[in-house]
Amino acid sequence: MERNYRLVLSCPDRVGIVSMVSNFISSHGGSITDANQHSDPLSGYFFMRVEIDAQSLPFSLERLREAFAPIASSFEMEWQITDSSQPKKVILMASRQSHCLADLLYRYHSKELFCEIPCVISNHEDLRSMVEWHGIPYHCVPVDPDNKQAHFDRVDELIHEHEADTVVLARYMQILPEKVCERYQHRIINIHHSFLPSFVGARPYHQAYDRGVKLIGATCHYVTPDLDAGPIIDQEVTRVSHRSLPDDMVRLGRDVEKLALARGLRWHLEDRVLVHGNKTVVFD
Repeated sequence: MERNYRLVLSCPDRVGIVSMVSNFISSHGGSITDANQHSDPLSGYFFMRVEIDAQSLPFSLERLREAFAPIASSFEMEWQITDSSQPKKVILMASRQSHCLADLLYRYHSKELFCEIPCVISNHEDLRSMVEWHGIPYHCVPVDPDNKQAHFDRVDELIHEHEADTVVLARYMQILPEKVCERYQHRIINIHHSFLPSFVGARPYHQAYDRGVKLIGATCHYVTPDLDAGPIIDQEVTRVSHRSLPDDMVRLGRDVEKLALARGLRWHLEDRVLVHGNKTVVFD
């Protein structure tokens, strides 16, 4: 894979941002291999993502950050520069349903997702053999209904021990406590069916069947203390008809969940998602 430095930024919109960034890169002999930008007229904010050929610059990533810092400060930017050759560490979490976890493990195994997976955490033993087949450690942390905090404390410890950059809830059926959500803000990704808030609780696809819905979908989003209300990264839908039975809808729902989660994670790993308030700008 060609090595690039990824500059991602957002700031109050004003004249000269693109010119200043591009002139900064070119003044050091840098070659821009990809660039995207977006100006939001309602919020008055500007968003930008630039890929720079790492070999075209005469200095290291650390020196690049130091050199860019004064420009970022002058434009009041929120920004980061990452190295595309450095894989992010991603911890996957699941409960009993295997479809999202199996899909991500396959994409990781086939090198479609560029990352490291130091471990998988679950509150059940069901998926251990599948995970360990991939050579990945499996941590089963059961949940005591009378003391759920012990489970969350151990999960928090594992995330810290493995120095995870990102946590993916691949159908992990527990609600993370507020302090964990806040500690890993915009670093925990979740997937759920898009029937919410219409069909809450158990058997949502059966509820949807009873109502004769025509579209089913899935939403991939960052986790916040507000349940299922974090910034949306991606969504996917598929059409169903009166011929679709509940089992058909469950199967199709799993398909769209897998696709939305994998795509959202890929965009996150490639630094294509910029969060502003409770919305995202995604340079796909």
